[in-house]
Amino acid sequence: MRNIDACRTISDTVATSLGPYGRNKIVINHLQKMILTSDAATILRELEVVHPAAKLLVMASQQQEAEMGDATNMVIVLAGELLKKAEELLRMGLKTSDIVVGYERAGQEALRVLEELEVDRVKDMRDQEELSKALRTVIAAKQSGHEDVLANLVAEAVLAVLPKNTFNFNVDNVRVVKIMGGSIEQSRVVKGMVFGREPEGTVKNVQKAKVGVFSCPIDIAQTETKGTVLLKNAQEMLDFTKGEESQIDQAIKELHDSGVRVVVAGNSVGELPMHYLNRYGILVIKIMSKFELRRLCRVVGATPLARLGAPMPDEMGAVDIVETIEIGGDRVTVFRQENDTTRTATLVLRGATQNHLEDVERAVDDGVNVVKAITRDARLVPGAGAAEMQLVERISAFADKTSGLSQYAIRKYAEAFEVVPRLLAESAGLDATEILASLYTAHSDKSSKDNSVCGAGVDIENNNGDGVLDAQEEGILDLMVTKQWAIKLATESARTVLSVDQIIVARQAGGPKPPGPNPNWDED
Repeated sequence: MRNIDACRTISDTVATSLGPYGRNKIVINHLQKMILTSDAATILRELEVVHPAAKLLVMASQQQEAEMGDATNMVIVLAGELLKKAEELLRMGLKTSDIVVGYERAGQEALRVLEELEVDRVKDMRDQEELSKALRTVIAAKQSGHEDVLANLVAEAVLAVLPKNTFNFNVDNVRVVKIMGGSIEQSRVVKGMVFGREPEGTVKNVQKAKVGVFSCPIDIAQTETKGTVLLKNAQEMLDFTKGEESQIDQAIKELHDSGVRVVVAGNSVGELPMHYLNRYGILVIKIMSKFELRRLCRVVGATPLARLGAPMPDEMGAVDIVETIEIGGDRVTVFRQENDTTRTATLVLRGATQNHLEDVERAVDDGVNVVKAITRDARLVPGAGAAEMQLVERISAFADKTSGLSQYAIRKYAEAFEVVPRLLAESAGLDATEILASLYTAHSDKSSKDNSVCGAGVDIENNNGDGVLDAQEEGILDLMVTKQWAIKLATESARTVLSVDQIIVARQAGGPKPPGPNPNWDED
């Protein structure tokens, strides 16, 4: 029971942030960093969960994040609800073994039923309309009100980097750059890589150039040891600095002669080399992040060099256009390829506060991950809690056919799915009991007439007053594969928690101490 309580506490924490009108949480982590989000995976990552049974739920949601990148909240909420129902069953006097068996059977049935709920699919991945249809719902759950803008942007960015074989789509190729100021509507997609700073020198724009990438500081060679030089007169001093100058001049001239016109520095650039680089008309940009440097190397096809000097032909990269453009008062540098060989797209997000931008970025990440999931399975089921209501109907019907005590468990399992439409209605401020009743009526009417999928879901905007809409008509569609994973993981973690009866924490028992480092080792 205690285990169930611990898990319920977790699921109650994140339950309020399900759906488009879900509430945000401000999490202040151990480093005192403030995170504002409604993304369950992020919330749970920052909460330090100690209770072992609750940790199981958190692990299930992390697994969902790793697999699909979306519906993490659903896993937790559903698992919490399954455990709540299990508690009722235990109070009725069922044994845990009956419940676990019942849940297992019901879980298999749920996955089978889900297969039948397909109402639409993404027919052509290359069609922006089609793609944004699947993305809208995912993004609406995080950023309600901006879903159309963001879904189109993500679809545009993804299509810019989709390879011929869609299966090979790499999530890393869509980058996000956050620039403060403006509003979300001003966000846009730039083909290529965008860096939030301008080049260091006087050269700002270059076309069709070779690129050298250096991970070392571009500066006068510093000697290892400190040496003292005794200079007797002014001439010697001039000669001494001349030697340094000519050395740098030589190095940069070599660069220029080898055809490099863009230098990317992963470290500092000194004053003197800067002067020579400007003189030879070479564009210099500093990129401090190692990951970004790596990505850029992928885009231009260069090898990062650890010392200053002319790169070999195969270590040089090539870029079609490097330009400095202004986005909302901030000057940024864009690396762009005209042809299709290296494809990276950058979403330039605009917004008023840093926290808001980070949250939009999470919504975009979810959107991109969903595209990855679509490449595996493009089937869509009705959203807005309609698919869940169908599951309630069909699993309850399955329970009626089952003999023995496990039918009670299956029936409760079916009831657990109510939680999704209920939470959606509650977070939108509607009367959940009424809406659930109307949904039940709509679904049973439909299923009694014919066997088609009923798309009646929760209308959070409550346009016509009864709080019910047809999810399919409204274009609220969820990916089937994310639902499958969510149900799978939620059932699995609920069963695991139920089958635990004791948590034993290993303490150090008595007995001889293991040999450790002896502080008095030198005494005989």
